[in-house]
Amino acid sequence: MDNVTLGIDLAKNVFALHGVDATGKAVFVRPDVSRKKLIETVANIKPCLIGMEACSGAHHWSREFQKFGHTVRIIAPKFVSPYRMEGKHGKNDAADAKAICEAVARPNMKFVPAKTVEQQSLLTVHRAREGYVSSRVELINRMRGILSEFGHVFPHSEKVFRAGVNSVLEDLPGHTNFVIGDLLNELDHVEEKISTYSRQIAEIAKTNEQVKNLMKLPGIGVVTATAMVATIGNAYEFKSGRQLSAWLGLTPRQNSSGGKARLGKITKTGDGYIRKMLVMGARSILLQAEKREDSVSQWAKELRARRGYGKALVAIAAKNARMCWAMMKLGEGFKMPA
Repeated sequence: MDNVTLGIDLAKNVFALHGVDATGKAVFVRPDVSRKKLIETVANIKPCLIGMEACSGAHHWSREFQKFGHTVRIIAPKFVSPYRMEGKHGKNDAADAKAICEAVARPNMKFVPAKTVEQQSLLTVHRAREGYVSSRVELINRMRGILSEFGHVFPHSEKVFRAGVNSVLEDLPGHTNFVIGDLLNELDHVEEKISTYSRQIAEIAKTNEQVKNLMKLPGIGVVTATAMVATIGNAYEFKSGRQLSAWLGLTPRQNSSGGKARLGKITKTGDGYIRKMLVMGARSILLQAEKREDSVSQWAKELRARRGYGKALVAIAAKNARMCWAMMKLGEGFKMPA
């Protein structure tokens, strides 16, 4: 089979494949290929364009299929849905594969950057660390809820909260004393894990030139820089910095018609983890801007005065995303803002 475009609906055990020729005629339909047979099936097809939805295992299968000379594209599920002709009531694996096959051939389709093994390995460190950060917040909130039942309410600062809990721990009733003490021990364990993964990220950054370059940008720390490199790589999937900013959900949603542009809130699509890191970095820039006179700080202060704190944060984060794209794309040719 020559000039086949293939859509694959990924699953845990049974996969659906739908292939069409250059005229759009279905020439390869396999609705129930087992996991053991998938590699063999794809290997027997001449090099072609393969589309898959972004989901668990998509990057692994992308790397495997590329070994056979195939061109693999990963698509966000929301971009596949419009091509599912059967609609909500006709959704099944075969229909999904057919829709993916249709979507991947569209000339203006946007794809998810395929990740290498090294990128995914680094992302696992970030995911583990972020999981423990969430656990820390959960533990503290659990203790806050329990302590408030006994009239003890402390400020949001973790340091002040810990000091307050330790000051009243001995005065708590027996069972409550035991529970809070146990939660504090668990919190210490979680803090240790966060520190361990933070050190591991810092060690990785020392050996990666791309990460070192990104850290030269204001508001870009070691966590943000390593997450950007692990997620985006060389940014070759993005034509411009604004496209990357839009992919991260930092651009306003449009509702324009009749020649009148209407911009709403940011879309918050894409990678929420990196978006959060960029916004946190923007807070740092705004906090330090009052003490500095460089062009970036001056721009940040004027923006805050003109548009308000929240909108200024998003604008600074979007600007940083665009500068990250330029640095990853241009490398040594990138010039830092004066």
